[in-house]
Amino acid sequence: MVDFDYFGPAEVYTANKRRGGRHLMTYRKFETAASAIRYLIEELPGTKISGAVLEVEEERYRHKDIRKLYDSNSYPLRRQS
Repeated sequence: MVDFDYFGPAEVYTANKRRGGRHLMTYRKFETAASAIRYLIEELPGTKISGAVLEVEEERYRHKDIRKLYDSNSYPLRRQS
């Protein structure tokens, strides 16, 4: 993650639970990885991030890596207080 590009485009996949225990995937595209990370950490309910996937430049990141990217000193956006 040393060379992670926060300014490149990103895609986010989240699992939404439905009746009967089945999951549907929701897809969102973001202009920058930084804004996708912000959405995942600051706006998505905590229970949903565990099933979320961030895809940047054909690399996939799960919740622990997403959190590390958000907490990194390289993260370019202002964090929620």
